[in-house]
Amino acid sequence: MQFSHLHVHTQYSLLDGASNISALFKKAAADRQPAVAITDHGNMFGAFKFVAEAGKHRNEDGTPKVKPIVGCEFYLVEDRHKKAFTREDKDQRYHQLMLAKNAIGYMNLSKLCSLGYIEGYYSKYPRIDKELVLQHHEGLIATTCCLAASVPRTILRKGEAAGEVEFKWWLDLFGDDYYIELQRHGIEDQDKVNAVLLKWAVKYNVPIIASNDSHYVDQQDANAHDILLCLNTGEKQSTPKATDADAENGTTKGKRFAFSNDEFYFKSKAQMLERFSDVPQALDNTNLIVDKIETLKLKKDILLPNFEIPVGFADQDAFLRHMTYEGAVRRYLGGNGGNGGEGGEGIEPGLVGGIDSLDPKIKERLDFELFTIKTMGFAGYFLITQDFINHGRDIGVVIGPGRGSAAGSAVAYCIGITNIDPIKYDLLFERFLNPDRKSMPDIDTDFDDEGRQRVIDYVVEKYGKNQVAQIITYGSIAAKSSIRDVARVLDLPLNEADRLAKLVPERPGINLGRLLHAPLEGPGSLKERENLSSDEIANVKQLREVQQSGEATADVLNEAEKLEGSVRGTGIHAAGIIIAPSDLTDIIPVCISKESTLLLTQYDGRVIEDAGVIKMDFLGLKTLTILRDALRMIKANHGIDIAIDDIPLDDPKTFALYQRAETNGTFQFESGGMQKYLRELKPDQFGDLIAMNALYRPGPIEYIPSFIKRKHGQEEIVYDLPEMEELLKETYGVTVYQEQVMLLSQKLAGFTKGDADVLRKAMGKKDRATLDKMKGKFLEGTSTKGLDAKVCAKVWTDWEAFAQYAFNKSHSTCYAFVAYQTTWLKANYPAEFMASVLTHSQSAIDKVTFFMEECRRMGIPVLGPDVNESGFQFSVNKQGQIRFGLGAVKGVGEGAVDAIVSERQSERGPYVSVYDLMRRVNLRSANRKSLESLAYAGAFDGLGGMHRAHFFFSPGEGKPTFIETLVRYGQQHQDGADSSQVNMFDMSEEGAAIPEPMLPPAEPWSALEQLHHEKEVIGFYLSGHPLDDHRIEIKHLCNAQLPQLADLKSVAGRELCMAGIVTKAEHRIAKSGKPFGSFSMEDHYGKHDFMLFSEDYMKFKLYLQAGTLLLLKGRAMERTWGRDEGQLEFKISNIDLLSDAREKYITKLILKMDAARVNEELSRELSDILAENKGTCKVLISLVDSGENIMVDAPSKARTVAITNELTDRLDNLVDLKWSLS
Repeated sequence: MQFSHLHVHTQYSLLDGASNISALFKKAAADRQPAVAITDHGNMFGAFKFVAEAGKHRNEDGTPKVKPIVGCEFYLVEDRHKKAFTREDKDQRYHQLMLAKNAIGYMNLSKLCSLGYIEGYYSKYPRIDKELVLQHHEGLIATTCCLAASVPRTILRKGEAAGEVEFKWWLDLFGDDYYIELQRHGIEDQDKVNAVLLKWAVKYNVPIIASNDSHYVDQQDANAHDILLCLNTGEKQSTPKATDADAENGTTKGKRFAFSNDEFYFKSKAQMLERFSDVPQALDNTNLIVDKIETLKLKKDILLPNFEIPVGFADQDAFLRHMTYEGAVRRYLGGNGGNGGEGGEGIEPGLVGGIDSLDPKIKERLDFELFTIKTMGFAGYFLITQDFINHGRDIGVVIGPGRGSAAGSAVAYCIGITNIDPIKYDLLFERFLNPDRKSMPDIDTDFDDEGRQRVIDYVVEKYGKNQVAQIITYGSIAAKSSIRDVARVLDLPLNEADRLAKLVPERPGINLGRLLHAPLEGPGSLKERENLSSDEIANVKQLREVQQSGEATADVLNEAEKLEGSVRGTGIHAAGIIIAPSDLTDIIPVCISKESTLLLTQYDGRVIEDAGVIKMDFLGLKTLTILRDALRMIKANHGIDIAIDDIPLDDPKTFALYQRAETNGTFQFESGGMQKYLRELKPDQFGDLIAMNALYRPGPIEYIPSFIKRKHGQEEIVYDLPEMEELLKETYGVTVYQEQVMLLSQKLAGFTKGDADVLRKAMGKKDRATLDKMKGKFLEGTSTKGLDAKVCAKVWTDWEAFAQYAFNKSHSTCYAFVAYQTTWLKANYPAEFMASVLTHSQSAIDKVTFFMEECRRMGIPVLGPDVNESGFQFSVNKQGQIRFGLGAVKGVGEGAVDAIVSERQSERGPYVSVYDLMRRVNLRSANRKSLESLAYAGAFDGLGGMHRAHFFFSPGEGKPTFIETLVRYGQQHQDGADSSQVNMFDMSEEGAAIPEPMLPPAEPWSALEQLHHEKEVIGFYLSGHPLDDHRIEIKHLCNAQLPQLADLKSVAGRELCMAGIVTKAEHRIAKSGKPFGSFSMEDHYGKHDFMLFSEDYMKFKLYLQAGTLLLLKGRAMERTWGRDEGQLEFKISNIDLLSDAREKYITKLILKMDAARVNEELSRELSDILAENKGTCKVLISLVDSGENIMVDAPSKARTVAITNELTDRLDNLVDLKWSLS
């Protein structure tokens, strides 16, 4: 007796299946089941992985223990094109199972699955109909499927006779490939249907097969699967379940979708035989299907799309050689050759002469690369890639100089794929491509964000929309989200869910199963493999205590562990594009997404190339967009067209900026740690930047101090062997790049280029077996060359220790070049560059604030929005000042900005007043709401004649504000102007004039009120900050900034004092009935959220009001109670109103002077200053005799002063005086 499961749902039946593919195969193999099928709902997302997994479970003779069968349970409808339904006329979907019998069947299964999305997608269901089944049924096996299928449902709803008609339709179409499927899950309707199907099996001589509609692997997983269904529907598990009768009667309101019992698991043969003991042949008959099915080979060689070559070239290799030589003449000899050409005969002779003039080493390198490319059959790949990259440049797209190992190809450089000369920078082609590499070369390309789509549009237009697709991604449920999701479904309180989730370490790829079961220390432990810290280990111990507690929280962890890794949904790969040689649906299954106009592959990026189609990464790099917009502004403001790829790489201003580490806003070199090393390194050549870019990452970062010392002669540069100097000289004897290891292995041990690349890979992956083989070969080679064996053994040991961290020089060079471009612009055109940086940081308020501060440091004023100077984005005016963009103001759309700017740029010129603007701007595009936002932001301030409060003045309740009056005035004027154009008497403009509204009597807003309105529409304070008037308190009383509280370890044990404004405050009551509060505070540098409980809340609750300026004191301390005992928390010890702090805490002004410099003029001026600022603060005069090293303190009993900004400003102007407050 043999049995195979042929109706199985995996995790790719999104939030409906909970079966892990690997677990399915393990269970099937353990039960000696000959085969297993994948039949996910409406998709083939898991098919490739499913077939690949079968290959991991093999018999001794290499055959798979379990044959993989690819299928799909489709959604079948009457008309796939119908997508409008009513309550009475609902979308009736039936399930239909089909299995691929052979390669033709797989292609048709893929076709049906694709067309279900492309033509039939409605709501969240890819739907097919019988018309498609008729067209694409060859090579497929069909069954009567489940209760939701057309045959069973027709029997139940319309009777046996109608069901038989439906049954006959399928039987006539599929013939011997149609089977009666029996399921027994303890459901009454199944028994009714099965009785009818068994009669027809005899009547029509159709084999019966047994199946179990498997949605999870083991019976104990039923509850986890039920939770998964709740995640799908957004329900709590406590919601009553809807029955089939509820669905039939339409009484599902207030109930949730659920399975009827826990029988929907992957049963063993014995369990199935027990269920079908009366018809045991139903189990054995599954082998009739298994025997019919050919094992699919889904892994294929890549098929390149056709690239047409011009007439006159024998093949793609000849055309690639032509383009390469032509590019080499242009790149290396300054020739006028271009990419392409109509034919070969007229051009080739001249090129041959040019190529013969080339440096022989360059010619040899190009010929070697061309030979390798030809041998490996990759010419088409290079031609396709250069085509869309060069087209992008032709249409003005900013394209990166290259990325990754592709920059090591001189052919790629000559034909325009990359823009970095690999020969000049010793970049290796074999790092990118060599005969030992069997996979397709990987050329990834960076585009500016907007230009990326324009290039993709070109590719779609060239190859056809049915041949180009984006790549799907699968969003799986990670450890933290699994805990939160399960907690939500099980109705665990939110604070408990948060507590559990926070115990999971913040590390990518962390596995909940290992956290709960793996050893904490020793081999294979969490400490060794995940490198968890002692604090993280302590949290893991808490998790395990919770799991063993038997409480509701333990249930959450147990079910979360089962659901971790389940596929939640799909997304789109950020960069990957597929280009196929023909219609994609003939090659792989595809789907669609609301997020893209392109097709989407159903296989993800990890396997897509194995499926036979080429993948290319089109990456959008924001830095290139910043460069593009900066260059546009430079051209507009200075009339200069800068070719950014041609700028000099020895610009003194650029390196001076690097040496000062003023790199905020630039690419790659802007972090605090990098800036520290830049100040020490003082780079003065491009090679220094390449090296730092490679070294500044975990591992090699420890080599940076030595690298810096060697550059400045503070540490001797030592080479283990004199032969190593040539290749390590540029990095001062420090091995930085993978390429250096590769070249040294060739030079010292005679490795081939292929051997050198194998060594690189083995070192990077810590492949011990390969490394041991290569070590022997290395030592043998060095011995042959007569090199010292001990020294060579040391070299090898050093390589093993470091090479796993060594970086790809090709990539480092490319990105160092982009980084240099940004820094060159910052050094030479600072205003335009920073305006572009601000524009492309608008989505993150903290970044805008940071870069505005950087502008102030650079001496570049950042002015608020102005209707006469601003564009949509940040811009630079004629005075070199940065103007805030109108588009950054909330509530002001692109249409409103276009209306304001286009009218301003018309022949009528800038606006002369608000009235003038209202008369001229299209008020349908720039509506009242937009204008109000602009008024709040100060965009009308430059027009003069009124302050911001005027616009919002209303003479009384229900009366229009002044801005509403202005809009009405403008509309009436424009309506009058329109009507006068068709007036036969053509009244003069003066005669038709409407009087300007009278300016209302409004008091100006206070500075604080004005700032609050700015923040509402801009997101931050622009013209100032509420704390600006309290700079004395902040400077002399505060010792910390709010963002420092994000890392309590760094401030633990210190008494901290901070000032800020309360931006949000809440007063709440806990379930226990006790009040508590929360508030957010913001200073110049950032914000922080605080919680107050019990006595602290009662003590400080009056301060919890939005807009209040506070001085706050506290200390980071370990919590002494509750489940978070031992965790650091910030304990507030005191809160004061900031307005009271000066008088309360500043009691003494200390004036310090050098006795030798005191004269009558200084004494008189100081006396006048103190007399004009009388108050209660004591004055202490400290006279210092630096020669005798004597200091005398003299309290001034007659003088007490008020500490004001005016006083401190005047004291600052006294050159011979230093002062402080206490």
